[in-house]
Amino acid sequence: MSFVKDPVTPDAYEAVLFDLDGVLTATAKVHAVCWKKMFDAFLRQRARENGEPFRPFDIETDYKTYVDGKLREEGVRSFLASRGIQLPDGDPGDPADRTTVWGLGNRKNEAVNQVIASQGVEVYEDSVAWVRRLRSQGIKTGVVSSSKNCGAVLEAAAIADLFAVRVDGEVASRLKLPGKPAPDTFLKAAEELGVAPERVVVVEDAISGVQAGRRGGFGLVIGVDRQGDPEALRKNGADFVVAGLGELLQGTIRRP
Repeated sequence: MSFVKDPVTPDAYEAVLFDLDGVLTATAKVHAVCWKKMFDAFLRQRARENGEPFRPFDIETDYKTYVDGKLREEGVRSFLASRGIQLPDGDPGDPADRTTVWGLGNRKNEAVNQVIASQGVEVYEDSVAWVRRLRSQGIKTGVVSSSKNCGAVLEAAAIADLFAVRVDGEVASRLKLPGKPAPDTFLKAAEELGVAPERVVVVEDAISGVQAGRRGGFGLVIGVDRQGDPEALRKNGADFVVAGLGELLQGTIRRP
């Protein structure tokens, strides 16, 4: 296996935009488990009412393909469409027991908040160390996340002060920005930092995220492989794939 010198240097790039769940914090696995819990309860009830076999939500396939990295309501719609299920959208304020797109999304969100409140937030220490190095080199840093819990997670992890810009699910909803794989949230973050996309690095662990980075014309897209499938990230737009951001701390990364 060959290695190349770390390409993320101040002369090449002015800013790095990070996804949150799965890149900076280990909350991606929390989200996956909570999505499964919510969808399985919904699917089980629906199968019982319609006299159909129950087919559970699969974290390895369904989460990665239909939900990971997307805005919550878009993830609900995408997965349900894969099963041929249509529900009314409802409203963002729908209670968690309402069988609408927003109701199911809010049900999942309640489960995530309960886990964060009881267990706290685990960070990837090598990711945080690399963020600190970038900042010491004068490279701007921001967070782009589909999660509406992004601010709370950053605060719980005590890393909010490391990022000059945060474009998350709340911002996307307020500004009516389409979520990943559309590049709009990343482009908004680059705009707020005052940096042209070709001078920005995107760091993502989700297929929808690397797709967004590629579609946005960003200078470099780094995939973080937390799923054991680096080729999927490469095929969907990652210029390089690392197992963890500690590889960038070492000054070299594996050649794709």
